[in-house]
Amino acid sequence: MKSWECARRVVAKVEWHAGELFPRVGFLVTNLRWRSKKVVRFYNRRGTAEQWIKEGKNAVKWTKLLGRRSKDNAARLQLFALAYNLANLLRQLVLPKPIRGWTLTTLRETLIKIGAKVVSHSKYVIFQRAEVAVPRQLFAAMLERIARLRLVCASG
Repeated sequence: MKSWECARRVVAKVEWHAGELFPRVGFLVTNLRWRSKKVVRFYNRRGTAEQWIKEGKNAVKWTKLLGRRSKDNAARLQLFALAYNLANLLRQLVLPKPIRGWTLTTLRETLIKIGAKVVSHSKYVIFQRAEVAVPRQLFAAMLERIARLRLVCASG
């Protein structure tokens, strides 16, 4: 049975990973006529971009466009994209190595949507939060990195 209107090409993708006995083998079906390495690179990048889109949908909920007018939805989507890019920038600049690979959804759930008690004194304000999600040392490291960003921006 013939299901495609034009001929397709199958490119085998073989990956060897350290510590694994057998290689990982995958196949790409394409109509691209490029060299095999270029086809694999193209689809790998496309897959990475699709992962970022999925992360934006899950973490920022940018698919929730409520307006009836396209201008409203366009503005809302731009704000979501700005929030995603800002969060991603902060993830790259601020997170210590042990948690740098966390998704934005994980960060939202463990850093932003977590309860804290605010204790206000005459000279300072303290946020008391549970250490269940992020240990004190990691949280302190993030605050230190944020402070360094502020110093760089102020002096520049």
